[in-house]
Amino acid sequence: MIELLRNRRSIRRYTNEKIVPETVKVIIEAALRAPSARGINPWQFILVDEPELIIQLSQSKQSGSEFLKTAPFAIVVCADSTKTEFWIEDCSIAATIIQLTASSLGLGSCWVQIRTRQHDDLKTAETYIQELLGLPEHIKIASILGIGYPDETKPSVPTDTLQYEKIKYNRTSIAFKETIV
Repeated sequence: MIELLRNRRSIRRYTNEKIVPETVKVIIEAALRAPSARGINPWQFILVDEPELIIQLSQSKQSGSEFLKTAPFAIVVCADSTKTEFWIEDCSIAATIIQLTASSLGLGSCWVQIRTRQHDDLKTAETYIQELLGLPEHIKIASILGIGYPDETKPSVPTDTLQYEKIKYNRTSIAFKETIV
């Protein structure tokens, strides 16, 4: 697992290669196995492989979603907000598991934040997607994950550049890095 975390990077350029159904099934199984507060599982996953619909999703917010148009596959991570107040956390956990699973299968992925973002001056990104996909208002959109075979490579983040100063022991102000030197 640590090697997967060391090497996973946000990938925003993909080849045209389609993801085979067996691979999609593994990704969805992983998503459905994601932990959820009190086991409520409020999340829902909308699988998108229609190129025109992915292009429309790439226009969901003012910036940061354009790269989706090169993705052969996307997952809209959303939840029924009437089931629990923890839907944001539950969706975030599931989206992370999807990304790690995709990476373990040789795929690249990147998270597009939708919650609290604007589509334009008059409409939120969430409203835009709800209208595009025909979702009712209580189905809240957390993110969109672009997924595909990477058409770019990025080096892993060197261990010595990790922000160890953000790690503390108990009540002490001594940073973790100072204790391992």
